[in-house]
Amino acid sequence: MTGPMTGGPVRTVAPGGTIGMLGGGQLGRMTALAAARLGYRTHVYSPDRDSPCAQVTAAETVAGYGDHEALARFARSVDVVTLEWENIPVQTVAFLAKFVPVHPGPGVLAIAQDRLLEKDFVNRLGIATAPWRPARCPGQAASAFQEIGTPCVMKSARMGYDGKGQVKLTGDVAPVDAWKSIGGVDAIVEGFVDFALEVSVIVARGQDGAMAAYPAVENRHANHILDETIAPAAVAPEIADEAGRIACRIAEALQFVGVLAVEMFVTRDGAVLVNELAPRPHNSGHWTIDACAASQFEQLVRAVCGLPLGSVERTADAVMKNLIGSDADRWPELLAEPGARLHLYGKAEARPGRKMGHVTRLVPFGSAAGT
Repeated sequence: MTGPMTGGPVRTVAPGGTIGMLGGGQLGRMTALAAARLGYRTHVYSPDRDSPCAQVTAAETVAGYGDHEALARFARSVDVVTLEWENIPVQTVAFLAKFVPVHPGPGVLAIAQDRLLEKDFVNRLGIATAPWRPARCPGQAASAFQEIGTPCVMKSARMGYDGKGQVKLTGDVAPVDAWKSIGGVDAIVEGFVDFALEVSVIVARGQDGAMAAYPAVENRHANHILDETIAPAAVAPEIADEAGRIACRIAEALQFVGVLAVEMFVTRDGAVLVNELAPRPHNSGHWTIDACAASQFEQLVRAVCGLPLGSVERTADAVMKNLIGSDADRWPELLAEPGARLHLYGKAEARPGRKMGHVTRLVPFGSAAGT
């Protein structure tokens, strides 16, 4: 799926240039590997030494996101800046933007970092979400619970992922106590959705406004963490098309440059509801490395450097399986498995719940959904 070219002037960074990466995790690592294939260097900025990204980059700055002196040096050493984690402080991105182009910019992050702003933004576009109410104080927490009804879930408005910073409300716990249990911070109360499956669409948008969306994929979770992605999702063509249109509509409204992931619920009656946005490459797009002409990571490089977007055509269906914690210890058998594509992230400690790598298995067209 492609979109119109409605962007502004394109600032091209030619191969040989340096991409600045905010954040040192596995998403940055895989982006740096894609950048190297196109002839770019990557300079990673992260508070953490020996990060997964730094292991494969040409340069590394280890400093805090509030260190303006280090940020200024970093900005002067790169041609463009992007990020692999949406919770980079908005102030950091705004500061860097004084020196060098940053994609996505601080305005996008301000929305993506706050679930209340995010839901309001999506709804203002006429796009449906689960019912929700703000819970910024004890009084709002109580009224939100009454208006949404049970069961529902309370989530901190900022930060929190993979099930962290949230609590399910069934009537057994007072909503004020639930609000206090997640830190007494700004929160959102969301109604439960009786969904058939969760899907996501990853859309790349270039500086010129051109868009390319990967097919909708199905995401299956275990313990609130993405366990498996099935590409493509086994949904009716009209539902897949609607999910793609929604993702492109949001990217266009944000005037987004880079790679945007939109997670959605498909209800049992076929409605598509937006759940969350991620303004960066996404776990559910890892399969594109092995099954598409251009991966989500290559698309990010192309978009921020002002290059034409690549093809999202897939060469096979795929099943991507996360390797969580000690799952990565199975690397010998995975390497011995014919056709398995193993990706390890270079993390030293395999803690429970930590994403250590993934494995992708390609399957003939039309058979992925049957796994």
